[in-house]
Amino acid sequence: MNFNMQNMLKQIQKMQAEMAKVQEELGSKTVTEESGGGMVKVTANGKKEIVSIDIDDEIIKSNDKEMIEDLIIAAVNKALESASKMAEEELASVTKGMIPPGMNIPGF
Repeated sequence: MNFNMQNMLKQIQKMQAEMAKVQEELGSKTVTEESGGGMVKVTANGKKEIVSIDIDDEIIKSNDKEMIEDLIIAAVNKALESASKMAEEELASVTKGMIPPGMNIPGF
């Protein structure tokens, strides 16, 4: 039984190292989402950080502040949702079913 426990601990340590590697890699992986038919584009990385926002010049010329704000919020929310899904998929590849989907892991 002691052998099984040692083996399990080694597997856990290996998984922790792989998770740390995935977390670091997620900082360089990005997703881009848009709203308003592409008038606002937001890019987020796998760490759920917004890395860029692109607003079409035409919408800026409209001077419709409220619409611009709404489109930014919509695109940011989509980008963060996609970044979360990407992080979950990357994590799932490491845990191979050991952690149930939807379980909150710090940093993901």
